[in-house]
Amino acid sequence: MQLLKLKPLAEKYDGFFVSEKTRFKFHDHANYLMLQTDLKDPLMAFKMLWNAFYSLFIWFKEKPDFVITTGTMIALPFCFLCHFSKNKKFVYIESFSRIYDGTKAGKFMYKYADLFLIQWQTLKKIYPKAVYGGKLY
Repeated sequence: MQLLKLKPLAEKYDGFFVSEKTRFKFHDHANYLMLQTDLKDPLMAFKMLWNAFYSLFIWFKEKPDFVITTGTMIALPFCFLCHFSKNKKFVYIESFSRIYDGTKAGKFMYKYADLFLIQWQTLKKIYPKAVYGGKLY
């Protein structure tokens, strides 16, 4: 839902949305749906492998200049694709729900993001190089 706030930006710059297929309505706005998984999922390895190949398909079809994400497991392949492409930028937005501590995804992506945005000033203690971008909501 946080990324939906950026929909006008995506429309202005010919963007697209990738989401997990969930019970929530966000995926109605997504151009691509990936398999939802988490670390406790017994099929996580297989789902991540599928999502990695699907990410490659999306990457070569869309040829993005940059990726903006709020995390989750589906962001990982895009993070690595940007990192190894060198001329592509990876922007991570830490979750609005985290005020005093970061997410596991955020702590990992912090190392690779070209731009790491936080929605709360208090997160500067955890992410010193992050940029406070205000709240999406």
